[in-house]
Amino acid sequence: MSQQFEIELRGLLSKDQFNQLSDTFSHEAEFAQNKNRVLIDYSTFLEGQGIKERQKDIRLRSTNGQPEIIVKLGSWGGSEQREELSVLTHKDSFDTLVKIFNALGYNKGVLCVRNSAVYNYDGVEFALVEVPGHSYYFEAEKVVSSESEKDKARDDVAAVCARLGLSIFSDVEFYNYIEQLNKEANEVFDFAKDFSEGYFKKRFSI
Repeated sequence: MSQQFEIELRGLLSKDQFNQLSDTFSHEAEFAQNKNRVLIDYSTFLEGQGIKERQKDIRLRSTNGQPEIIVKLGSWGGSEQREELSVLTHKDSFDTLVKIFNALGYNKGVLCVRNSAVYNYDGVEFALVEVPGHSYYFEAEKVVSSESEKDKARDDVAAVCARLGLSIFSDVEFYNYIEQLNKEANEVFDFAKDFSEGYFKKRFSI
């Protein structure tokens, strides 16, 4: 498996901006898919990681019912260049993955639900993301296979965002938004307190 580096820029959208961008992409972009995602972010509670200091992003996630183990290496923020490692597992295995992670010492995380529509526009993958009942944001992404390509890819993505009139989070703005989501929209998942057999299958059908 070759290396993959994910170049990703993010920014907040108002409801009007979200709707306008959805309309623009419906006419001018190639629709890829809708994503209904449930994820557990374990890094928030790992010593030395947290939010601002994070260098390892360790997660379990399910996208449209497909479970996945995912690790991203490198600092994160409004604009980031991280190595991405992921392994898909078979359907209906999410509860088993949560039990395995607990046995490995990953027993507390941030539980998030996200709904998004993904488009390919001008060489960039855009996800228009809804945090149910809370807010909207975009993710603009390119994936490259070598370190030498990262800076150019970042500039290319930023240029497309600028043409669309999109504002990219600064790192501080991004961290503040994550902290706000953790207070107002996300949940804390504590295996010892919350998990019972088939918990995620029963709650989210994953």
